[in-house]
Amino acid sequence: MLYVKHGEAKTFVIVDAGMNDLIRPTLYDAHHDIRPVREGAVGAPRITADVVGPVCESGDFLALDRSLPAPQPGELLAVSRRRLCAVQAGTYNTRALVPEVLVRANEWALVAAARDGGGTDRARPPAALAVKLHNIVASGF
Repeated sequence: MLYVKHGEAKTFVIVDAGMNDLIRPTLYDAHHDIRPVREGAVGAPRITADVVGPVCESGDFLALDRSLPAPQPGELLAVSRRRLCAVQAGTYNTRALVPEVLVRANEWALVAAARDGGGTDRARPPAALAVKLHNIVASGF
């Protein structure tokens, strides 16, 4: 998560993922769960916000009017993806494809490394993903 922008009528959670990574909310009004990778304390404050990407297009959103725990800059958010999401992702606006991680019970695996528009693997070490995904496993996401 990059930052939270509080407007007069809406609050926006700006993330570094966008419609190129997950087009289904824009095309089909599809719902994908969004939650912090590290679960906060019980009773932590919540906000209602649009979760939007950095592409600066009107369709660059992952969720609209979504209630979620109030995120902090730099916090990692996990977005559930379903079949076909990866094949619908693209490198629009020269954005790289995100890595794909499969989570089942208390196990996870990197199934596709991050790739740039030319198909080159980008450096995102799996060890770093293990730390970042620690609490997703426990939540059954």
